[in-house]
Amino acid sequence: MSIQQTIITMTEMMAAAAVTAPKARGDNVIGYRILHGEQLQEFGRQMIEYGKESQRKNYDRDGNNVLNSDALLIIFLNGEHRASLNCGACGYDTCAEFHLRQGPEFDGPVCAIRSIDLGTAVGSAVKMASILNIDNRVMYRVGPVARKYGWIDGPLAVGIPVSITAKNIFFDRG
Repeated sequence: MSIQQTIITMTEMMAAAAVTAPKARGDNVIGYRILHGEQLQEFGRQMIEYGKESQRKNYDRDGNNVLNSDALLIIFLNGEHRASLNCGACGYDTCAEFHLRQGPEFDGPVCAIRSIDLGTAVGSAVKMASILNIDNRVMYRVGPVARKYGWIDGPLAVGIPVSITAKNIFFDRG
């Protein structure tokens, strides 16, 4: 098996860890997408382009990290975006009142319980990367680009680029 095949398999294992992570009510609200090869290169270029268009900071830096990665795991909320627990953490008294509005990078507000579900999924994925000794970094900036360019369909997303090299490319990022 080649290194490229290995990194894809390992990234799939990270995705499995994310999907099977504990979630409120046991609801399946986590989606994922794995990019590698030309798709990964296209995505990295889109991150840099988005940073220029939006004049938002560090999209070029993170986009270059993605371009130098072996694969990218995007984890996002899909399906029902309300936990139906009427906790009020989103700012509404009941989940029935809750509605998403389009924001500049993400839709919101996001159900606090679903945000916890996403965080738990991301934590499970990076734990798997750690177990497998894959260099990685959690990147907020992947989410807005994945949404804008249609890579995923969900209100909130996080990306985890991964790399197998002698020196971790996600440090000394300048």
